[in-house]
Amino acid sequence: MKKPSRLLSRDSEWSTLTEFVRHPDPHLRLGVVSGRRRVGKSYLLRALADSVGGLYVSAVAEEGAPAARRRFAEDIARYAGIGADLLGADAGWESLLDSAISLTARRSGAPGLLVIDELPYWMAHSPEIPGLLQLLYDRSQTGHGHEGGRVILCGSAISVMNELMSGTKALRGRAAVDLRLQPFDLTTTARHWGIDDPATALRVHAVLGGSPGYRNLAPGPAPRSLPEFDVWIPATVLDPGQALFSRSEAEYLLREDPRFTGSSLHYAIINAVASGATSPAKIGGMLERDRTSLGRPLEMLTNSGYLSRSTDPLWERRPVITVADPIIRFHNLITVPKRDLVETGGSAQAWHDSQATFVSRVLGPHFEECARDWLRRHPDPSLRGGTGLVASTVVNDKGGRAKHEIDVIALDKRAGRAVVGLIGEAKATLVRRGPADLERLERLKEVLRDQGHDVSSALLAIFSLEGFHPGLVEAAGRRGDVLLVDLPALFGKTVPVLGRPGPA
Repeated sequence: MKKPSRLLSRDSEWSTLTEFVRHPDPHLRLGVVSGRRRVGKSYLLRALADSVGGLYVSAVAEEGAPAARRRFAEDIARYAGIGADLLGADAGWESLLDSAISLTARRSGAPGLLVIDELPYWMAHSPEIPGLLQLLYDRSQTGHGHEGGRVILCGSAISVMNELMSGTKALRGRAAVDLRLQPFDLTTTARHWGIDDPATALRVHAVLGGSPGYRNLAPGPAPRSLPEFDVWIPATVLDPGQALFSRSEAEYLLREDPRFTGSSLHYAIINAVASGATSPAKIGGMLERDRTSLGRPLEMLTNSGYLSRSTDPLWERRPVITVADPIIRFHNLITVPKRDLVETGGSAQAWHDSQATFVSRVLGPHFEECARDWLRRHPDPSLRGGTGLVASTVVNDKGGRAKHEIDVIALDKRAGRAVVGLIGEAKATLVRRGPADLERLERLKEVLRDQGHDVSSALLAIFSLEGFHPGLVEAAGRRGDVLLVDLPALFGKTVPVLGRPGPA
């Protein structure tokens, strides 16, 4: 099944979903798709339903059960070309679901597909729906229900979608697909916005991330250069009259999950993480609270998709917590401190005054994550020494009595020891990187070696926003273990420099 030309990227996701629909299993099959708001779930699933002649329905927020059932009945009738009254004025959820699955499964010439988008809105007033789907699924599996039929359940409330198949929930073990749709990567986002300048595209991505839905909310054309970007920011995310105003969007995102209470503690935690607190201890210190009291709210924020939690690969008990949505980070670090200026017509001045904060606390961390993502996605596994994990880490230099952050590291853990394929530094400073950066990586390599890790084949990588000093490029050319990646290379516009040793 060919992917429609209007779909940008999403090749893997399209393949997964079309394989699910076309699977030869004669029984009813269930799939789950989730992802944050604006990430493009509905756009993808509408295209899928259109391509197979399926039925796409979307739940509506704050609509009661009777109105929701009537709307569902009207969608089914429109799909079947009949009057809604033929489905029964008082048809219940079981009857409506049964009719929708039956109609799509009998559609001639194409596999049947029913897509229910924003399912959590229905579950808010009709929590029995997953149980009814379980009933229909089990009947089909035992030969007492529908033959064929495919149902995809979709939603933006991450915690609700996560629980659909957890523990003793009705759909546990019954969904053949559980797809979490991710935002576009850096390069795809630039294509989506039509931005050719890498420096500008990186900054747009640092502010809004890769959610494609933001493009339609922008009041005008995308910025094409850094001067245009500096005009565009005050006119969009710092303009209280625009849909992309960061406060409005951040509050919208934080309210989308019905299980998010929106307490002052939750907002304070998000603000602390946006400000650089990456562990429960650091968050507790910033909020002057005991870290043990933060366990449940941190878990809730992570399960709801507002925070991301990973583990330092060299110190497996050391959590690394970050804000999941760039726009929420931007709001906390840029908009909130300048709220008075922004809300009284001084957005341009607020943006001018926030440049240092933006570069150090928004652009810098984002550039580091983009460097790690580039390495994860790169088709040449030799750049990461054949290892599978790409992350950041912190190492203790006992000789220098200091802790050093490693922005990018590629490794595998084997019997408690790391086999390191790459040690990298990613700097978004406005100066070119030079030989001193390579010397620092050499020192980090020694520290890792002294701690018992295998660094014998490790590449030393430097990712730079502003390119490289000629002395560093010359040094890289004399060696076979240095990788230099500038911003155009990060976007795939040029080839990174990988030093190759000359003849002996």
